[in-house]
Amino acid sequence: MALDRLDLTDFRNHAVLSVHPQGRFIILHGANGAGKTNILEAVSLLVPGRGLRRSNLHEMARQGGGGGFAVAAKLDETSLGTAVSAEAPGRRIVHINGANAAINDLAEWLSILWLTPAMDRLFMDGAGARRRFLDRLVLALEPSHALNSSRYENALRQRNRMLSEGQGDAAWFDAVEASMAQYAAAIVESRTRTVAQLSERLAAMPPSPFARPLLALEDESIPDTDALAAGWKANRGRERAAGRTLSGPHRNDLLVRHDGHGQPAASCSTGEQKALLLSLILAHARLVAELRGASPILLLDEVAAHLDPGRREALFERLYDTGSQVWMTGTEESLFDSAGTDALRLYIADSALG
Repeated sequence: MALDRLDLTDFRNHAVLSVHPQGRFIILHGANGAGKTNILEAVSLLVPGRGLRRSNLHEMARQGGGGGFAVAAKLDETSLGTAVSAEAPGRRIVHINGANAAINDLAEWLSILWLTPAMDRLFMDGAGARRRFLDRLVLALEPSHALNSSRYENALRQRNRMLSEGQGDAAWFDAVEASMAQYAAAIVESRTRTVAQLSERLAAMPPSPFARPLLALEDESIPDTDALAAGWKANRGRERAAGRTLSGPHRNDLLVRHDGHGQPAASCSTGEQKALLLSLILAHARLVAELRGASPILLLDEVAAHLDPGRREALFERLYDTGSQVWMTGTEESLFDSAGTDALRLYIADSALG
């Protein structure tokens, strides 16, 4: 999977921007605030979800622009696009080959993974951040995960509203919980399968220069739909008091330990945590290539900034071996001296390419 062209209109600080990627690495360098990460964010909107910043749609429209924005890309003979109009700033529009499409349909065409500086705290943050990270890994392997997740979330919101407002009779609860159980089982099964497959690839990786993570789900058992529905039914009274659903895949956590010394990732040094994340992304890229027949696109924001020269060189070699198209940002072009010749180096300044 690789983009042949990327066009932005009124996106963040870019009024009009076109990129024609060449080579395996697309290196965006320039001063802070020039809009390098904005380009990565635009690419991240070509799959389901809220993008690498998880921003609201209206925040992505350029200040001083018309109130909307557009992101368009070419992938071989396929055209993908997503946009927001000024008339409906909270609604995201998707086009595939010129026809209207659902957001979740994008997962059929592209797999995109990213690392940002904000994710350096992934293992220190709450379970929600790790759950979103895991679901991004799952989605890259199983496009159906997007639909299962959105339908589960819709049913969950309905049940939570019924609980908090004291509404709904038993039959209404039964119907909503049966729907939740169907999608919950599929979600947990996909997560479990991804963790198992990824663990196999990680076990085959060398333990250095990047730390090797050991993965597990907080609850590795795949739930039975009838048991899930029965559990929610039995807990309605307690959960009415809480005003929300207290069990289900929306509460799962991804557990990560350092293979070398067995410590939880949250107890590891900042450098070790960064290395664990890099190992996860590298192993997952190979897994996607193996199972989907095409390597994912990787978006790596400021990935080289805190690595010594030896580790930077090792990282670029491993990234190249994944077969992925890799978009990377950095303030200094010299950070990518060891990235090789198969790279497009673009200087970003004042919303322009140099």
